[in-house]
Amino acid sequence: MNIDPVLKALAAALHDEGPAVEITASEDGAPHASPIETPGFEDAAVVVRTSGSTGMPKATVLTVDELAASSMATAIALRGEGQWLLALPLQYVAGVQVLVRSLFAGTRPWAMDLSNGFTPEAFTAAAEELTDTMRFTSLVPTQLQRLLDSPSPQTLAVLRRFNAILLGGASASTALLDAAREAGLKVVTTYGSAETCGGCVYDGSPLEGVRVMLDDDGRILLGGDTVASGYLDAPQSSAEAFFEEDGTRWYRTNDLGELAADGTLTVLGRADDVIITGGVKASAAFIQAELEKFDGVTAAFVAGVPSREWGQAVAAYVAVEDSSPEGIEHYKALCREKLGALAPKTVLTTDGLIMLSNGKPDRLAMIDLLTEVHQGE
Repeated sequence: MNIDPVLKALAAALHDEGPAVEITASEDGAPHASPIETPGFEDAAVVVRTSGSTGMPKATVLTVDELAASSMATAIALRGEGQWLLALPLQYVAGVQVLVRSLFAGTRPWAMDLSNGFTPEAFTAAAEELTDTMRFTSLVPTQLQRLLDSPSPQTLAVLRRFNAILLGGASASTALLDAAREAGLKVVTTYGSAETCGGCVYDGSPLEGVRVMLDDDGRILLGGDTVASGYLDAPQSSAEAFFEEDGTRWYRTNDLGELAADGTLTVLGRADDVIITGGVKASAAFIQAELEKFDGVTAAFVAGVPSREWGQAVAAYVAVEDSSPEGIEHYKALCREKLGALAPKTVLTTDGLIMLSNGKPDRLAMIDLLTEVHQGE
């Protein structure tokens, strides 16, 4: 994948030698950097669309200073700058940041061939082209799982050479993290969004210059120099999501969290993931985590769907190894045994979750499908 034109346009935007850009992808996956007008936003460098996993994507404006702060904080957390392998689509913030960090570090990023989608073979071939002694990459959990499942010893060998593998975009199961670390991989879990220049909390700890607070309702607030300037052409959405207090700019997330005494953040799930079923409050994130503990379950997604009987019914989209009728009944029995009243009323089994092109679960698509299945039962 030729990223040179994108790199050139992005470098010009970061050095105030060219207009702000938005990176898009053509039908064949090739990235393009297009100039974009950003009225009202000084020093804008990049406009990044949010993933759209929960609704209409928003055009997030990121300035040179915000991206520089994020890049520096990442380098401090990773204890150095090095060569990055691009394995994510460039139209999303995690992909953009691979190029931004490389430009600030003065290193040459290497892009894997994504023309046939993400494959362990293409990732391994690209990783073998890296020449720097300091090596980094960003992945989503689905990609890491595929790499660990690869039978090729060379894939595991190249993974072990990375000084850090940033893992974000979606929650990673304990089983996946344990498997990665047992394999000798240096995995760093990240939390953040386009509105914070990507990941700004690593392994539960905020990066240098990043602050974390909880709102009165338990919602996570992220503050500091990496917080975006706002949304393009959406003043009301900007006012709802961003605010300033005592000289610090804050972003109000849609996630609930807990803060330990030492400041470590635990993300509990989305604020709208609370399901009220039959008058009982249930956490979709809790049920999902319990489902992913079952042997043979590789991933799960849980949501509330409209129900005439329950108001909302717990429904689960579950990726399983054994999708035979006997296997499905086994999983449903485990749900009833382990979760009792919180067991999903509708369980849809498959070999994998529905995903967006950036590797995040397509929540809306799965909710629509679960709603249709539940109403038909």
